[in-house]
Amino acid sequence: MSVIDKVAWIRMENGAILSTRSQGKDVYYLPGGKREAGESDLDTLVREVREELSVAVDPDSAAFAGAFEAQAHGHPDGIVVRMRCYTAGYRGALRPAVEIAEVAWLCYADRHRVSPVDQVIFDHLHRDAGLR
Repeated sequence: MSVIDKVAWIRMENGAILSTRSQGKDVYYLPGGKREAGESDLDTLVREVREELSVAVDPDSAAFAGAFEAQAHGHPDGIVVRMRCYTAGYRGALRPAVEIAEVAWLCYADRHRVSPVDQVIFDHLHRDAGLR
């Protein structure tokens, strides 16, 4: 089994969760991405969210929200994504940057529109954190 190591930001407002869709992709993903060599979870979170959404995550407010794993979308069977998720405050105005085509606030009814690991996270948040 091969594992893709990722860190993601869980940002919920009014029962919906912030999601992004990259250029050329057909599914939504939580903001975040792959860790670079030597980066901590929080280093990765801050860098990836700044690159994708042009906002500054406040690392002092970050709280671990869970680790989730599922088959990697668009990859051969046996390649899984292991996603360490954090909640955190931020400064700035959310807007798509770099490879991000769209920013959306999704609800549980949109579960079918997200990647497999995000579906696991949606299930968890619907059950335990008020994702409507």
